[in-house]
Amino acid sequence: MPSYLIEGYLPRSRASELSAAVDRLRGAAEALTAEGVPVRHVRSSFLPADELVLHVLEAESAEAAGDATRRAGISPERMTTEEVAP
Repeated sequence: MPSYLIEGYLPRSRASELSAAVDRLRGAAEALTAEGVPVRHVRSSFLPADELVLHVLEAESAEAAGDATRRAGISPERMTTEEVAP
């Protein structure tokens, strides 16, 4: 299954919101999988100096990865569709 890198903006002043966002993203991935669209949250990273959040998802399509982020209430700045190393 391809991996997708989702980039988002998160100000350092709101870094405490990251855990809830990751929980929502995991929940959205699980819900999509239960609906027959396999999506798996692999990991999330926060780079506070750049105010950048990186989420890695495995999904059968960019559309499925995008649907998971929308369901989680995450507005990505960019989604890279190239294969991401595990």
